[in-house]
Amino acid sequence: MNEAPNQPTIRDGVRLWLRPPRAHGEVIDDRTVSFLELFYDLVFVVLIAQIAHTLAGDVSWSGLLDFTVLFSLVWIAWLNGTLYHELHGGEDGRSRMYIFGQMALLALLSVYAGHAFEEPADGRGFAIVYAILLSLLAWQWFDVRRVDDPEWRKGSTRYLLGLAPVILLSLVSAALAADLRRTIWIAIVVLWLGFVIINSFSADEATDDALRVTESMSERFGLLTIIVLGEVVVGVVEGLGETERSARTIVTGLLALGIGYGIWWNYFDFVGRRLPRSGVQSRMTWLITHFPLVLGIAASGAGMVSLIEHAGDAQTPANTAWLLAGGTAAVAASIAILVSTLPPNPTRRKVPFSLAVTCVVALVAGAMQPAPWVLALVLYASFSAVWAESFIRHARQGTFITEA
Repeated sequence: MNEAPNQPTIRDGVRLWLRPPRAHGEVIDDRTVSFLELFYDLVFVVLIAQIAHTLAGDVSWSGLLDFTVLFSLVWIAWLNGTLYHELHGGEDGRSRMYIFGQMALLALLSVYAGHAFEEPADGRGFAIVYAILLSLLAWQWFDVRRVDDPEWRKGSTRYLLGLAPVILLSLVSAALAADLRRTIWIAIVVLWLGFVIINSFSADEATDDALRVTESMSERFGLLTIIVLGEVVVGVVEGLGETERSARTIVTGLLALGIGYGIWWNYFDFVGRRLPRSGVQSRMTWLITHFPLVLGIAASGAGMVSLIEHAGDAQTPANTAWLLAGGTAAVAASIAILVSTLPPNPTRRKVPFSLAVTCVVALVAGAMQPAPWVLALVLYASFSAVWAESFIRHARQGTFITEA
């Protein structure tokens, strides 16, 4: 007589719902980006907007330094959270609790980010919340280490040991004066980026395979780029909202918006949804280069507020010109490097070189400080020329520029 199979119990369902994270090496190549990840990325809209708004109100070298430091810390947090879910997360309760926990801390971080260098209390609050956020991320990576095969634990341990001093430095900075806190935060950014680069490029073959860039990872980096491009629109709207709307002001604003269009066309037609070549060097170059890309876009968006406010001037103020030109130059250089990490494509072989020209043109234009509308037009035309050259090459071969 056949025995009835054991029926699943509530305990079994809870155990499945709270199952351990995926171990290293269990990469899902055909995974799609979830609605929860989109929700997670939206929290960064608020956080990035806070620090970009501060730069827009203080277009100076010290303001740019503070913006760069805070943006770098935010990017480190986003990268850790994104890579964890890409490599180890899933549609389960444990993954959701981790992400919602991060989102709560990121919301608190947004409260302190806008005045982290101006108000001592906000600086301390930012440092403490950031340390807690990194501690949560460290626990998540430790949780993975517990289910990893022994061959993977060495790498996981090394990564956790790299996060430990960063968390400690962040906590220590909470008790320091603003200038010392800034120095500590700069050290955190430099140490973390250096640690990741050194360990990534010295990875073995197994690690290289586990850290391969998937379509979902490429999409997440593209989504972050879109989020930061939103700051360009915000900068234009804020600039038009804070000044008298004359014909010149509106034209300057629309041309500034065109710079954002040019960045979008170049990134998403040449890089978006495309995977880098195999090999850890190409993959890590692709990953790390997204940092100066989004930093440059966000800085450019902040600079557009001042650009529009001075639309009636004969010359763009020096700090504004350098902020906008330097930001777009960083974007052009980053896209050029990203294109070079992709598989060769004859219709795009000149794109890195034409983007290098765009980078030089942007810096020259910034140094010349033309009228704001002229500066915006030059930057917009430079990005447009890069896209047009590649479009013509595609057209001659009977292909669309949007084809991957």
